[in-house]
Amino acid sequence: MHIHILGICGTFMGSLAVLAKELGHHVTGSDANVYPPMSTQLQAQGIELTQGYDPAQLDPAPDVVVIGNALSRGNPAVEYVLNKGLPYVSGPQWLADHVLQGRWVLAVAGTHGKTTTSSMLAWVLEHAGMAPGFLIGGVPQNFAVSARLGDTPFFVVEADEYDSAFFDKRSKFVHYRPRTAILNNLEFDHADIFPDLPAIERQFHHLVRTIPSEGLVIHPTTEPALQRVIDMGCWTPVQTTGEGGQWQARLLSDDGSRFEVLFEGVVQGTVEWDMTGQHNVANALATLAAARHVGVVPSMAIDGLSAFKSVKRRMEKVAEVKGVTIYDDFAHHPTAIATTLDGLRKRIGDAPLVAIIEPRSNSMKLGAHRDGLPQSVAQADHVVWYAPANLGWDLAATVASSPVSTRVCDSLDAIIADVKTRVKPGTHVVIMSNGGFGGLHGKLADALQ
Repeated sequence: MHIHILGICGTFMGSLAVLAKELGHHVTGSDANVYPPMSTQLQAQGIELTQGYDPAQLDPAPDVVVIGNALSRGNPAVEYVLNKGLPYVSGPQWLADHVLQGRWVLAVAGTHGKTTTSSMLAWVLEHAGMAPGFLIGGVPQNFAVSARLGDTPFFVVEADEYDSAFFDKRSKFVHYRPRTAILNNLEFDHADIFPDLPAIERQFHHLVRTIPSEGLVIHPTTEPALQRVIDMGCWTPVQTTGEGGQWQARLLSDDGSRFEVLFEGVVQGTVEWDMTGQHNVANALATLAAARHVGVVPSMAIDGLSAFKSVKRRMEKVAEVKGVTIYDDFAHHPTAIATTLDGLRKRIGDAPLVAIIEPRSNSMKLGAHRDGLPQSVAQADHVVWYAPANLGWDLAATVASSPVSTRVCDSLDAIIADVKTRVKPGTHVVIMSNGGFGGLHGKLADALQ
C-alpha cells in the first residue's frame, strides 16, 4: 500500500512514517520545512521527502493520505485531496487502526515531560526484556529511533492532547485506548486550540473514560487540575506519585541525579543516573509505576533507569568549545524553562549560565504564556530572547521585569554577537526552542571556535 503523509517532519507524523514503513508499506511524505532530527531519520529509513505542498506529489494517487494536524483548509495539497475524493485519515486514527489494535498500550500524557517519560518507559521495558513497540515525539538516545513496532503486546505511546486533524478536533490521545496511563501534569497550553484550562481538562476526562477498569491511571498528588479530571469520573484503579503518594523519592543529591525510591513506604532501590531536575525525578516515579503494572519489578526498573540516556534535544550537550558547554533543549513553556534551568543550576553550582530562548510555539506566538516568562529564567545569569519580526507582541516589554540580565535580539547574528561577549571557559549555554532555531547551535559553536 502507498501511504503519503502530509506534514511528515513533525515528531508524531515522522514516527508514524517509520511504523508504516516497518509494516511493509511504501511511504512518502511532504512538509513545509524539512529539517533534522526527523528529516535525517526519515531519509535513513529510505522514505522519500518532498519540500512543500504542491498537489503534483499526489499524482499518481496514493492509496491513502495521512493528514497532519498542522495542515488546514486552504493548503493546496489538502484542497486537492478533498476535490479528487482521495481517501484520507488523521495520524492518530491511522495509528489506532493499524498499530495499536490488540496491543497493551501504555500512554504518557501531560503538559510537560511526555517525550522524556515515554522514552524512560520504553527503555525500562526494553531493559526488562519486554521488547516494546513505541511511538515517541523525539529520538530517545537509548534507541536512536523515535518509533518501532516491537515484538510483544506492549506499546508505549506519547499521548498528546493536541487536536488530531482539521477534520477531527478531538485530542490525539482519545484514539489510543490505553490500558496503562500516566498523567504527568496539567497546565494551560495550546492556546491556539483551547480557550482555557477547563477545556483541556475535559479532553483528559475523555481519555480517562477510555481506560479499562482492569487498567491503571498514574498521576502526581501535586496537580490540582489532574485531581479535577479524576473527580469528573474515573472507573480505573489509581496510583499516585510524589509527596503523600504511593510512589515517593528521597533525594540523595540536590540536582536529582541520585535518589531512593519508595513504594508504599518500602525502599525499592536507588536511581543513579545522568538526568537532573525534580521534574525528571517525578517522571521516573511515574515510569516505575507503569512498568510495575506490566510486570517489571521495581528493582529491575530502577536498574534500567540508571542506564537511561535521555532524549535528543532534552538538555542534550551538543558542543564544547574552548571550555564553553552548549546544550540544546526543547523547553518552550515557562514551567518547563524554569524546571530545566533549575536542574542545570543544581548540577553546575555557581558556574555562569546563559540561556537563549525562542518563543516559538503557537501558544507563545499568541502571547498566552508571556506573563510567566520573566520569572521562568531566574536561575540563569544572562538571558538572550529571540524576537522575530512576526511575533505579534512586545517581548522586550514583557521581559523587562526579569530578575536577571536580559537582551532581546531580532537576528541570530545579534544573538551570537551578544553571547560571544559574555562567555568564558566554564560557561554553560542552553539554547531553548521547539524548532530548529535556524541552526543556531552549530553557528554559535563555530563562532566561539
